[in-house]
Amino acid sequence: MKRSSILVVDDDRIILDSLCEFLKLEGYVAVGAESYKQAVSLIQKQKFSLVITDVNLPDGSGMELLHLVRKNHPQTVVIIITGYGTIESAVEAIKLGAYDYLTKPIVDDELRLTIERALKQQSLISENENLKGQLERKYSLENIISQDYKMAKIFDLIEAVADSRSTILMTGDSGTGKTLLARAIHYRSGRKDKPFVEVSCGALPETLLESELFGHVKGSFTGAISDKQGKFLAADGGTIFLDEISIATPALQVKLLRIIQERQFEPVGSNKTITVDVRVIVASNKNMPQEVKLGNFREDLYYRLNVITINLPTLNERPADIPLLAEHFLRNFCISHNRAKQSITDKAMDALQRYTWPGNVRELENSLERAVLLSKTDHITIEDLPANIISHIPEDNLQEYKPVSLKDAMNEPEKRVIRAALEANNWNRQLTAHALEINRTTLYKKMKKYGLEAEAERLGIR
Repeated sequence: MKRSSILVVDDDRIILDSLCEFLKLEGYVAVGAESYKQAVSLIQKQKFSLVITDVNLPDGSGMELLHLVRKNHPQTVVIIITGYGTIESAVEAIKLGAYDYLTKPIVDDELRLTIERALKQQSLISENENLKGQLERKYSLENIISQDYKMAKIFDLIEAVADSRSTILMTGDSGTGKTLLARAIHYRSGRKDKPFVEVSCGALPETLLESELFGHVKGSFTGAISDKQGKFLAADGGTIFLDEISIATPALQVKLLRIIQERQFEPVGSNKTITVDVRVIVASNKNMPQEVKLGNFREDLYYRLNVITINLPTLNERPADIPLLAEHFLRNFCISHNRAKQSITDKAMDALQRYTWPGNVRELENSLERAVLLSKTDHITIEDLPANIISHIPEDNLQEYKPVSLKDAMNEPEKRVIRAALEANNWNRQLTAHALEINRTTLYKKMKKYGLEAEAERLGIR
């Protein structure tokens, strides 16, 4: 087990040597410094779990050293010692972030116990920082797999707005990755060290949703046996993500409008107004303008939410991403389930690409996890895929032949090839024509023939 490293700072050589000797006998790695300057130099050169410093130093003070350590090395815990302890100085040290404040002469048992507790806190701080780092890496924008031009535009938009306070409305079918993008926005912003709170509005009964979001006071309704903090207060300083916002009742929509406008609310059953600093991201798998027209959603709330809109494409609209995502999920599930699978066979990959994916990325992820668990070979084969995916593979069966000219029969395959080439080249006609080894005029004619030119216009591509 790695021994904790402790820096001791005291201008009294006898006390310094005594403390270092005591710590070494306790099994720690102890390093001594007689001045502020020497202590700063040592801190810059090596990492310490704990710093024990006297308040009075010949070229500075222990309080200055405490401030420097808390600012530049937040994982290091500091204990202040002094021969002239007062309640005021002890309170000041604790306010500045010291773990504890000890007065001389130091009692061995007291010091031993204080160090043990301080190192436990240091261990928790380090573990917390490591977990934060893992979350930040896991939900970073770079970890979202895509080479599709529509997703590239979304990534550029996220880069531009992530660090603002603007409300974001995300729309798209279930399983397109709205939660993942919401987290990516949070960890890309200056709020990344504050809470990210997710609320699935559709998973809660209407009667409980308001209480869940805004909290309640004891006795405000049957079953409210104690005060409860709401999700908005829990997200104070950070980000709240409201999924399936379209199911909100008219009464709840009024409260949501107020908190988005003023960042204020009252818990259920309370007259006390609470102000929060929270970034709001909402998502819906419904057509929100249509919901407004039908009278199901307040128009003023919709416009408040619709500051920045992110429309997520379905997986079927980004076919070039299917192989990338499939290989990514294969690697992840092989690690998490301790299975050795080398690759996905060509036939299996072809089946994945032909399928329409109504459940989007989530369905692809679940299908790959199932295949990894059930496969009995070193490769994921077509037999390892669910029946609904395999059913989309056309069978080479003469009985299915319908009278059609060869020219007409070749139209659909040609259209698919051209569309796939356009997708792979982000709808750049010059690059697509080069890839297909045809001239650009021929490509334009075929795009017009198969309706691909009109599709490009609908997508806003010129």
